[in-house]
This record gives sequence, C-alpha cells and structure tokens, in this order.
Amino acid sequence: MNSEKIMIVDGNSILNRAFYGLSRNTMLSTSEGIQTNAVFGFINILTKFLSEENPKYLCVAFDMKEPTFRHLEYDKYKAQRKGMPDELAVQVPIIKQVLDAMNIKRIETPGFEADDILGSISLCAEENGMEAILLTGDRDSLQLASQSTRIKLPVTRGNKTETDEYDYQKVVEKYGVTPKMLIDVKGLMGDTSDNIPGVPGIGEKTALDLIQKFHSIEELYENIDRVEKKGVREKLEANKELAFLSKRLATIERKMPCITTDIQQYIRTDFDRERLYSIFKKLEFKTFIERFGLSDTPMVEVTESLNMEHVDADTVGELESCIEAIRLSKKMAVYYHTDPSDNRLDDLCIYACKEEYAPAVMVFNNEFTGDTAIDVLREVLESAEIKKYGHDLKKLIKFCKTKSIDIKGIAFDTMIGAYILEPTRNSYTISELAEENLKKSILPAEILYDKHGKKLQQGLDVNPSTVCAACVTVIYELAEKYAPIIEGNGQHELYYNIELPLVEVLADMELWGFKVDIEGLKAYSKEMDSRLVILENEIYMLAGENFNINSPKQLGSILFEKLNLPVVKKTKTGYSTDAEVLEQLSQKHEIVERILEYRSLMKLKSTYADGLLAILDPNTCKIHSSFNQTVTATGRISSTEPNLQNIPIKLEMGRKIRKVFIPSDENYVLLDADYSQIELRVLAHITGDENMISAFSNNEDIHTTTASKVFGIPAGEVTSIMRSRAKAVNFGIVYGIGDFSLSKDIGVTRKEAKKYIDDYLAKYSKVKEYMSDTVAKGKELGFVTTLFNRRRYLPELKSSNFNMRSFGERVAMNTPIQGSAADIIKISMVKVYSELKKRKLKSRLILQVHDELIVEAEKSELQEVSVLLKQCMENAMELKVPMTVDVKSGESWYETK
Repeated sequence: MNSEKIMIVDGNSILNRAFYGLSRNTMLSTSEGIQTNAVFGFINILTKFLSEENPKYLCVAFDMKEPTFRHLEYDKYKAQRKGMPDELAVQVPIIKQVLDAMNIKRIETPGFEADDILGSISLCAEENGMEAILLTGDRDSLQLASQSTRIKLPVTRGNKTETDEYDYQKVVEKYGVTPKMLIDVKGLMGDTSDNIPGVPGIGEKTALDLIQKFHSIEELYENIDRVEKKGVREKLEANKELAFLSKRLATIERKMPCITTDIQQYIRTDFDRERLYSIFKKLEFKTFIERFGLSDTPMVEVTESLNMEHVDADTVGELESCIEAIRLSKKMAVYYHTDPSDNRLDDLCIYACKEEYAPAVMVFNNEFTGDTAIDVLREVLESAEIKKYGHDLKKLIKFCKTKSIDIKGIAFDTMIGAYILEPTRNSYTISELAEENLKKSILPAEILYDKHGKKLQQGLDVNPSTVCAACVTVIYELAEKYAPIIEGNGQHELYYNIELPLVEVLADMELWGFKVDIEGLKAYSKEMDSRLVILENEIYMLAGENFNINSPKQLGSILFEKLNLPVVKKTKTGYSTDAEVLEQLSQKHEIVERILEYRSLMKLKSTYADGLLAILDPNTCKIHSSFNQTVTATGRISSTEPNLQNIPIKLEMGRKIRKVFIPSDENYVLLDADYSQIELRVLAHITGDENMISAFSNNEDIHTTTASKVFGIPAGEVTSIMRSRAKAVNFGIVYGIGDFSLSKDIGVTRKEAKKYIDDYLAKYSKVKEYMSDTVAKGKELGFVTTLFNRRRYLPELKSSNFNMRSFGERVAMNTPIQGSAADIIKISMVKVYSELKKRKLKSRLILQVHDELIVEAEKSELQEVSVLLKQCMENAMELKVPMTVDVKSGESWYETK
C-alpha cells in the first residue's frame, strides 16, 4: 500500500465535541463578546491529530441545513433533535474562516451528510492505494473501517480526553461482526440519536447475536424460521419494512456523484499566515499565534542575541563578579529550576538588572552546581536592601528554606503580576508573556523541562544556558511593564500587600505539610470497603439483580427500563445517569439514594483513602499539597495533589476522612479558625442594606432573620424548614440564583421559588439595587471589582446570546462578593503568618480551605495563638458589620469541626 495518507475530518462532529468538551460555564469568549470555545477546542483537536499522523492530504466535511436523501425517504429522520445551541451556531462560520485561512479544503454538499463525504473520499483514497484516517466523534463511521481506513474517535474518560482507534480488525474484535455488518446491526436496533426506528424491542445485544449468525438483514429474513426465540421472531416478522428502511438510513453513501476522484486537491499547503494571524488576533487566540509562529510585527529573537552575552559560571570567582554587580545595582532577577525528585537546584540564572553592571550569569548543572551557587548567593538573597525579581518565586523560596536561606527583599513576581492583570489566562509562561508584552521571542523553557520540572535530556539541540539567560533578562523588563499598570488600576494594595507576601506564606505551607495517621487511613479505607459492599448488596436487592453499578449503560437499563423511572435526559449513547439526573430522581425510588452514596464513597476512596497513601512523604508521613495562586478568576486559592477543598463533608464518611489529619507530634495540637458567613457579611457591607447590617450587628441568626422578614412572622415562629429555605435564598442570591434553580434546590414549585426571591429583594432593597447597578457598571466598564480592586473582565455582558449574557450577569453579581471574601482570607493568612514569625513562635499555618485556616499550634503556645488567630482574622479589614471567627482545637482536623 502507498504510504501516503489522507485525513478526513467530520467538521460538525468535532466542533460539537469541542463545544461540549470545554466547560460551558467557562464560555470562552473575546473582549468583544465573540463566543470562541468550540473554535478553540476544534483547532486544538485538529492540530493534535495532525501532529500524530502528519497526513499529506487533508479535508474537513460539514453537514448542511438542507434535507438529505434520508429525510426525503423518512420524514422523521433526526426529527427529534433540538436545534444547534445559539452559542455554538455562531461559531460555525468562524471555524470555516479559520480553515480557509489555514488553506484546508472544506466540503459540504446539499442532500448529503458529512458522513457520506467521509465515506466517499475514503473509498476514493482506498482505490488510489492510500491510507485514510477519519477523525470523527460519531461511531456510525465504524462501518467505514477497512484494512486501509482507520477511524479515530476522541473520547472523554473521567477528566481525560483519550482516543479510541478502529481499523477492520479492531471492529471485529470488539463487536464480533465486520464493519459493514454494523449497518445491519443498526438496522435492527435502531438509533435514538438519529431517530432511526429499527425493530421495536430489539436491542444491541440481540441485534449483534442475529447478525453474527446471519451476517445481514437480507439473510436473516430469508432464514427467519431459524430464529429460535419466538418473541424475537415475531418482532422481526411484524416490522420487516422498518428493518430494511432503518438499514438504508444507517448506510453511509460511499459513491456520492459530486465527489471528485482528484485527491490532489486535498494536498496540504502552508497557511495564509497574514490572514490567519488577523483572525486569531480578533479571536484573542494568543496561544495559537505563538504555536503557529504568527505575527504582524517582527519579533526580537532574544535567545539568539544572548549567545555572546551570558556567562556559564564554573567557579566561585566568576559568580562573585556577578554578585558585586548585584550589590551595585541593588536589583537582581532570578530564573531557576529545581528538580522535584531530589530537591536539587538544577539550573540557576541571575541578572544584575542593569546592563552597565553585568551580563546574565548562568549556573548550569555541571561540577559547579546550583546548590553550591545558592550558598554563595546567601548574602544577597537574605539582604532586604537588594530587590528580587522572579517568575513563580514560590518554588525558589521553598528551595532556599530547605537550605536555611530566608529570602528578603522580594520586589516583583511576574507570574503573580500577570495574574492580577489577566486573571482568566490559561497559562503564564515567560515565553508567552515576553512575546505579548515585550514583542520578544524566546525559546520556551518547556523545551528543557517536563510539566513536573524534570529536565529533558534526549534529542535537545539547544544550549540550556542560552534559554535560561533569555528568560532572566525579560523578567525585569516584564516587571517594569506591569508595575505602572498595576498602579494605574488602583491595585497597589492588592498586589504588594496581599498577593506578593502570600507567595512566601504558601511556600511555607507547602514545605511544612500536614501529617497523616497512616494506620488510621488504612482503617478508614477498610471501613469504606465494608460500607461499599453493604451499598452494593442493597442496590442489587432493590434492582432485583446484580449488575455493574459503574456502567452508565447497565445502570440506565435498570433505572429506566426495569424500574420504569422517568427518563430525565438522553445522550447519544443512551440514558443519562449523571449526578444531576440522579438528584432529580432521588425521591422517586430508594435505589437512587444508595447509588448517589455509592458514587460519593467510590470517589472518596480513590481520591483520599487510596490516593493519600500514594502521595505521602515516606519519611515524614506528611502530605504536601500545592497551593495555586494563579488558577481561579475569583482570586480564591486552589489546592492540588491532593485537593483538600473538595472533601464531600455532607456525608459522614466524608467528614471522617478528617480524622486521619493530625499534628506533627504529641507536642502540637490543631487549631481551626472559620469565618462565620463571610460572604453574606461582605454583601451587607457592599450593599449597605440596613436590614442586613442590623441583623449582623445585633448578632442575630441571619437565616432566621431572613425567614422572619420573607414569611412575615416573628423570629420565634420560624420553623427549621423556613430557615433552611431562607438560607438557600441568602446564599443563592450571592450567586445570582434564579427561580428554576432555587425550586430544584429546596423542592418547591418555580412559582413559590420566585415569590421567595421577590419577597427577599423587597425586604433587602439595597441588595436588589446592588445587583442591577453592578451588572450595569460591569457592562459599561467591561469588568467588575472586589473591595481591593481585583478585576474580573466580563465580555459576556455584551454578548448578543441570552445564555452567555445571563452567565456574565451572574458572575458580575457574585465576583465582588466571592472575590472580596477571597481577598480577606488572604489578608488573614499574611497577617497570621507574619505575626507567628514576628513573635518567633513554633506554631505554623499549615492549611487554608475556603473560609477556614488551620494552624498547627505548639501546646505551650495554644492560648496565645488562639487569640492571635482570632484577632488577625476578625481585623483583616474593617467592614460595616463585625467579622466573627470561631476557633476550635483538637487532636485531629475532625475534632476541630
């Protein structure tokens, strides 16, 4: 077979996958409100597979709105399908513009579907002795698999996107029939997603059994007497016409008269780079502009220009000459990489920040190691008079702490600066920031290190000294660029008093870690195993049979066919059994509640019971979470490996995992300090609502007070149900909740939910004013701010799409509240950490989860630290209402709650 390859892409299918694959809550869009998530995802998927396959020929097929020959034969074909969502429809012409600019041939033909184009071109390729690769999200195309045609299906498993690949043999192995026989299988079983009827009562298993035995629908009906099961035979006999109709509808046309056999028209050529750059710039696709090397102005190639300017330091004397330049300059930029496997400084590059003093000095991994260099640099690193500039300084601070070096004089962290200015970026690499802000092109450090910071050795034709030297020189330039913008935005306090000092706080928390009781964790895991076995048996008993609880298909069959529960939602592959569906069904049958608990415990077990053991430090029995400062658009800190913010505490088994988190040794105890209703207090402060301020100032229970006002009864007559519903409204309002969502949350009709919201806003009139004013101001300025001028840019507010605009409005109302609460907890962390350090106490801040801080307190310091913790948090800032903090101690995290 000829080694030439053609890739044929199912445009609509991949665009749909891209659209639904990205979180619809993120709703990528430009500053002008242009929706882009599907386009972005499509390009990502396409370039991934082009890189894998490198085909010489390429084309993309699209469906058209006109009816196809299938609609003409069967007017109910795809009749049940909802129209394309508006936010996806507006992106179809955009992706076509992108493809045209990339000089990729696209094909759409009236009367035919994209599947037919894939089938016809792949057959043409086969006849020309070529290999065809079909990129699609539609398994209908498996019927096209052959010895020279492969099907690539991007699929999502958990949080990962993987690829299922099929050729002739793989289809046979999986289904027990040839690819062409799949047409007959579908003819019998039908397809709910395309509204192909099939034979009523014949499912996939029966259809496969029949075609494995008879090979085709034609042979099946010629030998209908040989069908052993009477019920199956009767269904087939009664629906013969439907079977043959369904087969015709399921058959992909492979000889479209309008498809030319001239494969050369699909040959790949270079992009129309100027046009593609213009489109990507409008779409604000900075990542793709860099990836494809596009630009409207020439870049300064910093990497090349530095070849003669940096010095590879091999001796202490060479390093000392740079240190003297740093003393004169009183400014130093640092670029570095640490090897996480052995806590070794792999690469270090320093720069005196003023050209008249010294060039960059590179200390690379040779006989004169980074560890040695750090020790020589101790004096300047610990000098508060010498300003330090870096990128992601948390890692360097952690490393230096292990060498008993306390870095002082941190002046600017360019990663944190970029985050303050652009909080919704996907990444903050130096190469991206240098190109976008300085018009300087440098080789990204990713060519030297993997995602874990481990150095890559194989296949490198790059001088690492050159790359690191280029990076260190632009750090200071970026700081000089960002600093005046931060000042102009009124973000001085946010950056210099909150975010920058927080870098050291998080470094210390990561380094210190949180001890885990290993034996307790193992016992907890066994307890979960026992509970899971009990749940399994209860589920089997309620279902009347054993089945794979983790299989959506088998679970759907039990719930919706055997138990006849109402079908809430369907997917292309069958019944949906996602969490939202199960929550809606939880009152319909007791099996659903068991399944929800089973799923929660399975996740809890894999993530924590088993997961913690895998990441424990074997020497200290501690876990060292990573606290991420530049991930959330709201300003909240996130944690990973493990994420301690997502423990499902509504379940008792979820709460019990906290029992295994203990102090470092018997000399310590845990202190947990938790803000009381911080977001509602921020809401009272921002809105100035007299009723809310009065309730908090008089130390009233805000939910009882709200229920009293909304229901028009004395506080003493408020029932627990009333309080619970008032609580849902209180917190829901902060998130811009609507009557539909509230009705689902509290189990009332939409009409009742709407009345609750209306009555709430009538009683808290300033809250209503705040909501409308904030949205209006956000639309005018393009962003909303927190109390400390943290910005959240919201182009969605100007979107013509209702769903997008509504999303923007909800975020506009919530961000000032949630973001201000995030700012306050960060201020508290900085205050607590600084005070503990100032008093030279042994107690340490070790964890932050949402609105709570956990301190590992030395027992002799317990009283002092308890008071310190409460005072620092309650006085983090002055609000119109008091901030109250509950402080509890215990021998485990569980005991403090």
